[in-house]
Amino acid sequence: MKFTCSQHTLSKALNTVSKAVSAKTTIPVLKGILIKATEDGTLILSASDLELSIEKEIDVNVESGGSIVVFAKLFSDIIRKLPNEEILIEEKANCTLLIKTSSSEFTIVGADPEEFPDIEDLEDDSNLISFNKEVFKNMIAKTSFSASIDESKGIIVGVLLEVNENGVSMVALDGFRMAIAREEMASEESGESMKIVIPAKILNEVSKIISESISESEEEDGTISIAINEKKAIILIDSTKVVVRLLEGEFIKYRDIIPSDSSTTLQVGRTALQSGIERASLLAKEGKNNLIKLTIDGNLITITSKSEEGNVKEEIIMEKTGHDLEIGFNSKYVLDVLKAVDDDEIKMEFNTSTTPCLVKPLEGRSFEYLILPVRITSTY
Repeated sequence: MKFTCSQHTLSKALNTVSKAVSAKTTIPVLKGILIKATEDGTLILSASDLELSIEKEIDVNVESGGSIVVFAKLFSDIIRKLPNEEILIEEKANCTLLIKTSSSEFTIVGADPEEFPDIEDLEDDSNLISFNKEVFKNMIAKTSFSASIDESKGIIVGVLLEVNENGVSMVALDGFRMAIAREEMASEESGESMKIVIPAKILNEVSKIISESISESEEEDGTISIAINEKKAIILIDSTKVVVRLLEGEFIKYRDIIPSDSSTTLQVGRTALQSGIERASLLAKEGKNNLIKLTIDGNLITITSKSEEGNVKEEIIMEKTGHDLEIGFNSKYVLDVLKAVDDDEIKMEFNTSTTPCLVKPLEGRSFEYLILPVRITSTY
């Protein structure tokens, strides 16, 4: 194998595939990246931790084809530190790799490519469902933070992706909050209906790859495609292929959790509420579940928090229909929601001080967030 390529292009490609390199594996080859040069001038970089696999293609000048596995961290560090110029990469005897520029030369030890796991190919008859890149990335940002980070919780460490004739939905929950994002899709985009659960941490990596793709592309309205196999999803993002192992099992029947009515409804400015809670949470303590209290009275929300260091009171003007109410929340859960949406104003619906709050847009149903309250002690 022998080829030349741009340091900048190779470094960016390595940054993408390195997201799938396993840090804790006991299988040595999974700490590596498979490099394969083809006679048609394509370099294919692949990495896998068996749950997530990423394959990226870049154009290079190939003198002779071949493949080798290199230790991911070392190879990536070397390429990143080289000057931005043409690099010569050549496989030598005994599975070693020469990396050479006009002023630098490295020889590193590689591994047998036959030991590297196969990355699943897209089948000819696969049904592809297409999504706008920006829409898909934003839906991940609006939901993935609500998935559980406790691996023992099973399927709720994932995000439910539902596609039907009405559009696409993403849903995540962790037992204390729930996030739903919805988007309408044109019929030619939506393809066949599907329902899958993808680990949230993997979706976050997919979001980063989409961001990189958007920044590299001159297209304003690019798309990604997803094909579903029995246990895996194959996500195609321009020249990058991401293969994800799906979570198995039945997702929570989330529609049954959403309140059908409310006794108190607020219309409030999102930025003002976020700023007020951020200031109040400076005194909220981790040991008290970051507790803040919202007192809804007339046309004011009064946000209070107490700790041994002092207390704070913030007042926010809003519009209310229904009853006055006092309710406590973990401030982090409320702030996560307010940071995830960009609407100027939002609607908040309540029933009692011990039942969940529902956050919605003023119009439509592009998102819904459910936040469980925290009980307020009589001394708070």
